[in-house]
Amino acid sequence: MNYYNEIKQELINNEIYKKVKDYSKNRSDLTTYYNVGKILNEAGKHYGKGIIKEYSIKLTKELGKGYSKRNLWLMLKFFELNVKMQTLSAQLTWSHYVELLKFDDINKINYYIKITEEQNLGVRELRNKIKNKEYERLDDKTKNKLITKEKPKVNDFIKNPILIRNSYNYEKISESILKKLILEDLENFLTELGEGFAFIKNEYKIKIGNDYNYIDLLLFNYIYNCFVVIELKVTTLKKEHIGQIQVYMNYIDKNLKSIYQDKTIGIIICKKGNSFVLEYSSDERIYETVYKLGSEV
Repeated sequence: MNYYNEIKQELINNEIYKKVKDYSKNRSDLTTYYNVGKILNEAGKHYGKGIIKEYSIKLTKELGKGYSKRNLWLMLKFFELNVKMQTLSAQLTWSHYVELLKFDDINKINYYIKITEEQNLGVRELRNKIKNKEYERLDDKTKNKLITKEKPKVNDFIKNPILIRNSYNYEKISESILKKLILEDLENFLTELGEGFAFIKNEYKIKIGNDYNYIDLLLFNYIYNCFVVIELKVTTLKKEHIGQIQVYMNYIDKNLKSIYQDKTIGIIICKKGNSFVLEYSSDERIYETVYKLGSEV
């Protein structure tokens, strides 16, 4: 069997197809590169790994740029990934998959495919999420749910730490400055929290008895159909923070929540966590995560 001619013909057909039917060129790319990877896999069994370099030199000479040793190796990896995962999303482009083929962890690849589909991510956006180690910042319980395809809860995709862009390179951070940084980069902040979060208001005023109090951030999660109270702390999590957010959550449940909505949840974002405080809190609707400041997010 002439493996080289098969590969060459696949690539030529793809170039022709893309020019004639531009609207579906992504599907053609993925199909072609899968087929090329499959043939390379078979050729490698007969001629060894060096065959990729040999074919790359010949293809570059006959067809031009784009068929480097690395690109052919990526096509082989793409085929191998298809074998492991049975089916891959046609919603992602070849450029998306090039970013993901760097990894060996199938669960990690699955996560990034999932969020790319759900959030309609471009390649640059996907690259940023990978750079910010979004998958690594999920807890082990959430990662296991992704593997078992168990239905997630509202808190499962809250990153830890949450990355917040320190646009002005503040050295001293107060709660008001932390809130300012969040509001200036609100879209990223909501994404760091997970799926379905929508902003309602900052400094949300509530009246308890004769006193007014202010909730740092009030959100709503349209997937889980509940209000979300966010409290910001630039210290270690303390027991009084739990009591404070419980009061705010109960107020929203009593005065804002409708009978068709689920109970309000609370998220405390602090400088440093304290698992012992949460361990002795009986309210399972309260979650904590820490923030991390950076010049880029």
